[in-house]
Amino acid sequence: MKCLYPLFFLLLSFAALAAPKKPNVLLICVDDLRPELNCFGADYIHSPNIDKLASQGRAFDRHYVQAPTCGASRYALLTGRYGGPSNNALFDRASALGENATALPPSMPAWFREHGYRAVSVGKVSHHPGGRGGPDWDDEAIPEMPNSWDRHLLFSGPWQHPRGWMHGLANGEIRVDAGDMDLIQAVDGPDSIYPDGTNTDAALKQLKTLSGDESDKPFFLAFGILRPHLPFGAPAKYLERYRNAELPAISHPEKPDGKTTWHKSGEFYKYNRWGRDPNEDAAFALDVRQHYAACVTYADAQVGRMLDRLDALGLRENTIVVLWGDHGWHLGEHAIWGKHALFEESLRSPLIISYPGIPNPGKLSNSMVETVDVFPTLAELAGLPTPDYSSGVSIVPILKSADASGHHAYGYFKNARTIRNETHRLIAHDDGHLELYDHRTAEGETKNLSNAQPELARELLARINWRLR
Repeated sequence: MKCLYPLFFLLLSFAALAAPKKPNVLLICVDDLRPELNCFGADYIHSPNIDKLASQGRAFDRHYVQAPTCGASRYALLTGRYGGPSNNALFDRASALGENATALPPSMPAWFREHGYRAVSVGKVSHHPGGRGGPDWDDEAIPEMPNSWDRHLLFSGPWQHPRGWMHGLANGEIRVDAGDMDLIQAVDGPDSIYPDGTNTDAALKQLKTLSGDESDKPFFLAFGILRPHLPFGAPAKYLERYRNAELPAISHPEKPDGKTTWHKSGEFYKYNRWGRDPNEDAAFALDVRQHYAACVTYADAQVGRMLDRLDALGLRENTIVVLWGDHGWHLGEHAIWGKHALFEESLRSPLIISYPGIPNPGKLSNSMVETVDVFPTLAELAGLPTPDYSSGVSIVPILKSADASGHHAYGYFKNARTIRNETHRLIAHDDGHLELYDHRTAEGETKNLSNAQPELARELLARINWRLR
């Protein structure tokens, strides 16, 4: 029998070599990105790299985030759970884990790490780029996501620190007083003169390392792109195609009547606008929208650089690629220039998932999904156990068949919560006030029907109370 032992171990070795390696995951997070892309029907936007990704996977036309603000939305993505509306949701979670390491279940990157992955974050993935607190967001003693990443990185370059990078303009300009920083800008030069260029350089280096010296494990690489976040600055070459472009009229540009989650767009108006107001100045509104579009095309170029490198390294055939927008952004709809409302424009954002062998690649799905669905979906695609603590569900059935059923979407911000079903949106304020909108009508989210359709309002409110209890 002794002579059989070497053969036994040899067979085990061959079995290990033959076992397929778990797929890599490349998660691309884009800030303030509307689903206003060519692949979603906006043919006036130049987004060739995101469009190509959509042609190779499944784009979700009705993907809704949980909150119209960075921190709370990214909490939902990175934990798979509904949470509070605060931008500090991840730091609050970190504090709870600091007091009790088992107080909360693992985050999405931690789950992948526990199952054999190397997890790396570059750029703005959690709320603070690089994932640290402190005055300049670079204090290693204050991690935003403890025990989640092997490396949580932000290379600030000439912008000095993550806080400077986050609100940076060309050639190292950082925000000190927002009133002294231009709202829109386009400076001649390469991609590297704005923050995303240097960040993409860093992400490309991490991709090379993960596929080379660290290729003993599959990777979960999260790459966060800043633009089109305010201020709207991008290399001038990206603005050129929009200087004379005709953009569609702004839908429902009037301030809504009655009580809503409308706000004064304070984040937008605090920048230098040369005394101009896009709600009163159509030419300036167009200028702002053109600069936003330039930032989208600049962000698209960074997506292209990452996907090209993925192909060059021979990784695409074993990598799941996800592109996710952390929330939408109003460009004058409801007289809002920003996010932070519970209207459709704030809560709807792009979601694209691509993986080798996806059936019917390129077919757009109109099935309704939520950000909390991403975690269980990636776990299933990677062959990992499903996290039973996620608020979301796997949407692999929709990846396999674009027409498969979706589900209602829920959201929250400040003192209100919302539900979106196939036809209506209900917004429920904590003081009992209700907004009910019918998306089948031309009025959309401008005519409150809560008094005209009280039974439907009560039914949807019950669903909110049950789901977000």
